[in-house]
Amino acid sequence: MAVCCNDYEDVGTAASISSVHPDVIRAHILTRLDGPTLATLTCASPEMRALSSDDGLWQDICTSTWPSTRDPLARRVIASFSSGHRSFFSDSYPLLHRWNPPKQRPRRHNRPSPATELISAVDIFYKDEVIFSKVHVTETESGWFRSSPFRIDMVGQKETVVTSISRNPAEDEDEWMKHLEENMKMSWIVMDAGKKRAVNLSSRNPVSVLRHWLTGEVLVKYATVVAGEPRRGSAAEVVQFAATVTFGAGKSKGSSGGGGGGGGEWEEVTEVNIQVEDMEGRILDGRDSLVILTAAMESGRRMQREATAKEGFEEFEEMKRERKRRQHRAERALDMACIVAGVTLFVAFWSFILFR
Repeated sequence: MAVCCNDYEDVGTAASISSVHPDVIRAHILTRLDGPTLATLTCASPEMRALSSDDGLWQDICTSTWPSTRDPLARRVIASFSSGHRSFFSDSYPLLHRWNPPKQRPRRHNRPSPATELISAVDIFYKDEVIFSKVHVTETESGWFRSSPFRIDMVGQKETVVTSISRNPAEDEDEWMKHLEENMKMSWIVMDAGKKRAVNLSSRNPVSVLRHWLTGEVLVKYATVVAGEPRRGSAAEVVQFAATVTFGAGKSKGSSGGGGGGGGEWEEVTEVNIQVEDMEGRILDGRDSLVILTAAMESGRRMQREATAKEGFEEFEEMKRERKRRQHRAERALDMACIVAGVTLFVAFWSFILFR
């Protein structure tokens, strides 16, 4: 593509952009480009900007990147964006990155109003194959939502989703976890139809894969660390959007109908959810989570480097551990002070009794 772009810039050559029919450019060049390359091409010239802004091109890119955007509800919401699928891609493709938190809480009339409902478009991939794709609407105006811990569930109770992922029980556990970390990808896009904005809350690759010590289920976690709400008299702390995909072992695959021996098990998706966690390890309620989410849509920086997501997660977990250590030291100091005060009072009391 670099050669093509250089040809476009060299207006002195016979192969300049003006000498190529627009239909040829669109059908044989633009349809072969990915989203970032097509977005870059809009800066090449006015002609290229007009051609590369075609919503049909961006719709094809969005549906190939996120199959959930084929859903009729998602398509209606995206169509209302200022530049349709191009605006949606611009909001959703670069992952959300922790931006510099504000030093003080903005005044109420300057704060963006929260969404009345959130539309989640979730896609989960294994080896570039879609194993889960769904659009879900969450209302945000009820008192129950605002006061309860924020959580969006994409899989209903007692519901499971059979996947194409299978594992041989004889396979090493650590190797299996590493395999999932390398081959699983996720996208959790949240749209606000009122503001015509979207944001991708999930890291592309897992930040951790582990097996639950009690249930034996495999938990694949994706996380994005962002700035939280500024507290009174202090700067904002960071919070974490944590999306978790839970796998439970399904039916064994084996010889049905006289075939060769099997021995593996299909992995079933039993839970797909997202929550907002602060540095105390607490799950924020809907009201606070909605304020943070709205601010992220409006002013959150985006990033391209995937490694940053895992680095942010590890940094967040270390900050949580350090805070627990500080709290533990403070509690021990308080306990010691109470013990010293108690002993002092005890000695003073008996001294008063014995020597009065």
